[in-house]
Amino acid sequence: MTKRFQCDQLGVSIHPTRQSMGQAAGKAFIQALQTRLKYQDHVRAVFAAAPSQSEFLHYLCQQKQIDWRRVIAFHMDEYLGLPADSAASFGHFLGEHLFDRLPFGQVYYIDPTHDNPTEELQYYSKLLQEAPIDLVAMGIGENGHIAFNDPPVADFNDPKWVKIVALDEVCRQQQVNDGAFPTIEAVPTAAITLTIPALISTKEIVCVVPGPTKQQAVKHTLEGPISTACPASILRKHEAAQLFLDEEAAKLLENRF
Repeated sequence: MTKRFQCDQLGVSIHPTRQSMGQAAGKAFIQALQTRLKYQDHVRAVFAAAPSQSEFLHYLCQQKQIDWRRVIAFHMDEYLGLPADSAASFGHFLGEHLFDRLPFGQVYYIDPTHDNPTEELQYYSKLLQEAPIDLVAMGIGENGHIAFNDPPVADFNDPKWVKIVALDEVCRQQQVNDGAFPTIEAVPTAAITLTIPALISTKEIVCVVPGPTKQQAVKHTLEGPISTACPASILRKHEAAQLFLDEEAAKLLENRF
């Protein structure tokens, strides 16, 4: 049975399985997409790349009734220092799991191989700010990060929309835990990321967080203070954000059942 509650402005639902969580998040995203397509020519959406999003992305790929040609897609973050064709890149992940499987009207990838990274930041920031972002689909990291805004670099009032950040050790170890890299030494130490103001500027957020490795992050997100010590806690201030958990991710929560 699905359990639902409100945490400040954030709607939270806990689902019996990872599969049911992904489907519920997918349905919420599609419903938001369909509503916006009734009134807008195009919808602009940002997607996260991580194994935690797999069930959600799989659900989206089955929704052939959507006119995906009217959806403009962006990706949320990308490692610096990886070859363009690296299987570990987030662009590769999103291509394989989403962007190459649906006929999006336009897909804008972050280019981590640009000769001048500053120019890439400016270019991607300009793309994002050309029109409002309608939807963001995201996860939460083991250290509470959203995108690559780890606690040491997270800034709720960041003046930038896209920036280069150093990745902390917990974040880099998560990439090993997720199976993307064989050792922490193989994980890049820096990345390009959308900032927190860029992410929360969106009209709606669907956040998908499964599994036992996310228990502490979920607890801090919902039961700790709203602070950059747990960047995901800012979701509690968004007017139209939904957090989808499975039972495993929610195990440390108190008084929620």
